[in-house]
Amino acid sequence: MSKNLVIVESPAKAKTIEGYLGKDYKVASSYGHVRDLPKGDKAIDISNRFKPTYEVTPDKKDVIKQLKSFVKDADTIYLASDDDREGEAISWHLKEVLKLKDENTKRIVFREITKNAITKAIQNPRSIDIDLVNAQQARRILDRLVGFELSPILWKKIKTGLSAGRVQSVAVRLIVEREREIEKFNSKSSYRITALFDVKGKTLSAELPKKFETQQEAEAFLKKCLGADFKIENLETKPGKKSPAPPFTTSTLQQEASRKLYFSVAQTMSVAQKLYEAGKITYMRTDSVNLSEDAMQSAKNEINSAYGQEFHQSRKFTTKTEGAQEAHEAIRPTDFSTHGISGDRNEQRLYELIWKRAIASQMADAKLEKTIATIGISSTPEKLIASGEVIKFEGFLKVYLESTDDEPEDEESENKGLLPPLNIGQLLDLIEMKGRETFSRPAPRYTEAALVKKLEEMGIGRPSTYAPTISTIQKRDYVVKESKEGAERKYVEMKISKSEFSKTEKTEITGADKNKLFPTNIAMVVNDFLVEHFPNVIDYSFTAKVEKEFDDIAQGGQDWQDMIGNFYGKFHKRVEETANVARADINSSRDLGKDPKTGKVVIARLGKFGPLVQIGDQEDEEKQFASMKKGQFIENITLEEALELFKLPRDLGLFEDKKMVVGVGKFGPYIRHDNKFVSLKKEQDPLSITEDEAVELILEKREADEKKHIKTFEENPEIQILNGRWGPYIKFGKDNFKIPKGKEAESLTYDETLVIIENQPVKKTGKFVKKKV
Repeated sequence: MSKNLVIVESPAKAKTIEGYLGKDYKVASSYGHVRDLPKGDKAIDISNRFKPTYEVTPDKKDVIKQLKSFVKDADTIYLASDDDREGEAISWHLKEVLKLKDENTKRIVFREITKNAITKAIQNPRSIDIDLVNAQQARRILDRLVGFELSPILWKKIKTGLSAGRVQSVAVRLIVEREREIEKFNSKSSYRITALFDVKGKTLSAELPKKFETQQEAEAFLKKCLGADFKIENLETKPGKKSPAPPFTTSTLQQEASRKLYFSVAQTMSVAQKLYEAGKITYMRTDSVNLSEDAMQSAKNEINSAYGQEFHQSRKFTTKTEGAQEAHEAIRPTDFSTHGISGDRNEQRLYELIWKRAIASQMADAKLEKTIATIGISSTPEKLIASGEVIKFEGFLKVYLESTDDEPEDEESENKGLLPPLNIGQLLDLIEMKGRETFSRPAPRYTEAALVKKLEEMGIGRPSTYAPTISTIQKRDYVVKESKEGAERKYVEMKISKSEFSKTEKTEITGADKNKLFPTNIAMVVNDFLVEHFPNVIDYSFTAKVEKEFDDIAQGGQDWQDMIGNFYGKFHKRVEETANVARADINSSRDLGKDPKTGKVVIARLGKFGPLVQIGDQEDEEKQFASMKKGQFIENITLEEALELFKLPRDLGLFEDKKMVVGVGKFGPYIRHDNKFVSLKKEQDPLSITEDEAVELILEKREADEKKHIKTFEENPEIQILNGRWGPYIKFGKDNFKIPKGKEAESLTYDETLVIIENQPVKKTGKFVKKKV
């Protein structure tokens, strides 16, 4: 047996490290955390300075049993979990559970999985840093106390099954407040003047540097320019430069992968984890932009070799984030000479992004030449401005340019290239001049990555918490990520060319959103309740202050139990006071007016299965209900919109002697026919869909279902072979099984499917088990 045992979190990491250490080392995995606070009120002894009781989680009992057997045979145990607070806590829990002794237990850390880094770590062990462990414990215990005491209040006062959390509730608040900001926003119109000139066969674009507030002013200006002479009055050329962005932190990687690769925050972290465990990149949870001296030298060698010495410029970046750990490194490739990797396509794309960003950070500035031309108009003192820029030296732009979340006002606002050759005094030939109505826009809804950026700017959360927070608020139905179609809007466009003036009304699509975060009705009700009764818990600056206190604990500057005690006293008192708040006092319903047919009150409120509108008060035995549509909110639905909902469900007629009924359910509009449900298409409205369109949808669904079904077996009808999005698969009960390569789905026998099912593990309560047929 090996004399040395190394314990890491994941099997993939274990496999990579074992390859570097050789036969004297056994590398085993703990599969993440092994202990946690149990459910219920016995987990934290509040009267005994918040003493926690930890239990080995049910899915880790076999893992612990196996690790204990490895420990017995080892002379030295190396705890090699990740180099952050969560990793330190995992090592501490392992030491406690496995009853490891100080004399033969060593803590090792590394930020990349390379032979050199692992060897160095083995040579420089340390003991467990109890301050880091306490910072993690403080976060876990505080979050449990907040969730454990707040959630039951939400159940009693608003709706069963709700949850609240210290960081998640703040994230939800940001999204709710942004939605309300957009709802209340009054768009103002103004008029932007642009002109196109012909310069010896080339086009020159110019713009008036101010906007007109009214159509009359814009029209008067354009008419003043009819028949005017346009002349270059001044040419100004000045040098400019662009500098590269720092290498990635967790937050900036999530943002850029969202913009460039369209990854969700969770997907980015999942792919980055695989790259790290395979030894391709450094640790992916970091708030540092620092690069080690070795990494900077390696980047320099690669830049000199691939692009030339003039492209290299050594740079040291400093982190602006409070509490960032400069001793850690930014996310970078472990080997700069590896420009790309083989394997999974998403891993290749993310690796390439990380490589480009890190290498660009050590490259020279791009040198630009900016030219600004001032154009005089003979009939008015106003001037037009044309600007352009040309790249004189590419520098880092040869490799990479950071994207932004800002949307250009229109196509003409985007990249401006080189201006055609111009001289002072040169007369210009006007092609056309436009005055286009433009509209002010509200702040945009958050994407996942933009929300991460906002949380980081406010000092809320840390690299390890961004992705779980965003996943949690979606899983708990406080927030939905979806796309929204825009609406038509009319605008005025005026134009002059030569001696003619024209004015036309055009239409454009506005307000379309793609993969943005929208709050649900329940989010708005819960947020308002928490803001009113627990202002501290979801106060932005307070939440940031708590994060800073965790940082202080991690550095040994504060006692974790004192920190929690300071918070808990005031918080618990508020919980007790809120128990007296009547359910009726909570703003979860709204009177909309009277139903003109019955004279009864119409109410919008939160029901057991979601938001609804109701005709008649709670005591009315004949009250009617209708579910609200997606995108409708209790706080702003109108009486007219509410009454429209009572037109559903509606009969569409008979098909095959059975009723077709259209309605709206939890998952959107549907047609019910023969006890089967068919979803409407995005563009179809349940209030206007016709009988023929409904029949077409039913037949389309039937055809799709027939194509989906490949085979069933008389021996066990529960086992089916179906066609899925990613190809054929076996379905048994609620579980799906891959069909191995080389096997034809159509020709599989019953016995062959049994073998596949019994040899493919399925996940049950966090643990993979083999399924018995």
